[in-house]
Amino acid sequence: MSEQKPPAAAFGTLDATYQAAGGEAGIRRLVDSFYAIMGQNPAYARIYHWHRNVPEARDKLARFLCGWMGGPRRYREKYGPINIPQVHGHLPVTNAERDMWLNCMAEALAEQPYSDELRAYLREQLAVPAQRITDRCAVQAGLKTQSE
Repeated sequence: MSEQKPPAAAFGTLDATYQAAGGEAGIRRLVDSFYAIMGQNPAYARIYHWHRNVPEARDKLARFLCGWMGGPRRYREKYGPINIPQVHGHLPVTNAERDMWLNCMAEALAEQPYSDELRAYLREQLAVPAQRITDRCAVQAGLKTQSE
């Protein structure tokens, strides 16, 4: 008689997403792919050039994603608390730049050894803070937000 394993935790529960992404090492590979794609593809040049210090930007995104995916709060450990829309409020992020970022991340996700379910979950979930950033920047610029 074989022992039944308990079902794996659903993405977004505890550290299930973090573990499914390969922990911190897997997240850093994702972020490395993301910035490599962004730096090499002219379609993403506008948002790539917003990063004055790419090694620091890589570190910040990887650390943020660790905590965002339910793992250790690495960003807070090194940089303190973060409010994603506020941190990006100085940038001219419109729907076009939001879509560039999300498309670049989708390409990076496709390069990872993640399940299709995890890739779809992350694309869907990353769209939420991306839209919040876009809305915050629109408010800063005096434009209407998508949620209005």
